[in-house]
Amino acid sequence: MPGAGSLGANTHASAPLAVRMRPRTIDELVGQQQLRAAGSPLRRLIEGDQSMSLLLWGPPGTGKTTIAAIVSQQTRRRFVEVSAVAAGVKEVRAAIDGARAELARGGQETVLFVDEVHRFTKAQQDALLPGVENRWVTLIAATTENPFFSVISPLLSRSLLLRLQSLTDDDVAEVIDQALADERGLAGSTLLDDDARHHLVRLAGGDARRALTYLEAAAGAAASNGLDAIDLATAETAVDQAAVRYDRQGDQHYDVISAFIKSIRGSDPDAALHYLARMIEAGEDPRFIARRLVVHASEDVGLADPTALQAAVAAAQAVQLIGMPEARINLAQATIHLAVAPKSNAVITAIDAAISDVRAGRIGQVPAHLRDAHYGGAKDLGHGKGYAYPHDEPFGVAEQQYLPDVLADATYYRPTALGAEAGVKDRWERVRRIVRGHGER
Repeated sequence: MPGAGSLGANTHASAPLAVRMRPRTIDELVGQQQLRAAGSPLRRLIEGDQSMSLLLWGPPGTGKTTIAAIVSQQTRRRFVEVSAVAAGVKEVRAAIDGARAELARGGQETVLFVDEVHRFTKAQQDALLPGVENRWVTLIAATTENPFFSVISPLLSRSLLLRLQSLTDDDVAEVIDQALADERGLAGSTLLDDDARHHLVRLAGGDARRALTYLEAAAGAAASNGLDAIDLATAETAVDQAAVRYDRQGDQHYDVISAFIKSIRGSDPDAALHYLARMIEAGEDPRFIARRLVVHASEDVGLADPTALQAAVAAAQAVQLIGMPEARINLAQATIHLAVAPKSNAVITAIDAAISDVRAGRIGQVPAHLRDAHYGGAKDLGHGKGYAYPHDEPFGVAEQQYLPDVLADATYYRPTALGAEAGVKDRWERVRRIVRGHGER
């Protein structure tokens, strides 16, 4: 059932720390500088008290629910929440009818907050449209999934889409420090050691709500043990997770990613998964991991398994599309795929050899028969003359020179006989003999 009221009404002393510390104004919001900037659409909506529906897209714990509460409180609107997990079309219509009746009585306007709107069916999303079109409600819908795939076009076109970014480690640390000092939070009753703070920040993974939940558990554990400060051991025990010794800016960052790539190159998926798990648990940016997989797919697998690059790129797209923690599965699949694939470094060796020659000045003129012959006067210069059109030749391969004279016999790509590249090698050797006139067709 839809719930009415203000999110600020439940911030009693026994409420969870994450609820008590929810920002009350847009200026108290941590992170999301692009949304808080002067003249931004969100600030204009709040300060100008405009009726505008919002679609908030971002990872968990980045402030979507908080923004809905801020809009409601600062514009003095009723707050009604509908959960996409539990509500159906009946509940959506009831919420909109209630908002319409409130307006008819001359009462307050209503902010209708729909969390996880991507879970709504098309029919349920359609039920929101009358309220949005007639401005009976200010709809604020939140989603962790790409709305271009999960939200119907009519609703998308009638809403202002705001993209929320994952909080940085500094943002999460600021949230923790505020909760330690603020009267609504721990009010200075508990100190936090630096090691414990780093541990909580890493575990939070850019999620402010998770950080505050962990901090509250650690503070409770410290109080139970008669401690004035939360140390690393207490934090580890409270959240039942050991601290991962991993500095994203230091040697461990480079050591672990190096071991990860070398384990894949060495065809040991178990070792590769171990280092992947270490990076995930330490809060490493999954986009960084995905980028390394994409590079590795061409550098160390190449044409020995042409599907390796597809798998790595798909994993990188999945990281952007669904985020963590679900994307860990996609990263793991790509890691295993690359680890068990046959290996070839022929691609990187080929391009580096070609670049080396270019840097050494071995460039030469483009052969005349390969030059552009489409502009006026080009044929008078001999451009294109003698060019053999490969499709007119047997097997679709013509004998002619493609490289400049200075590099006529250069060989950059040297395919291996590993995996699928064995077939490429066999065909390339036959084609090369035809192209360069070193054998029969």
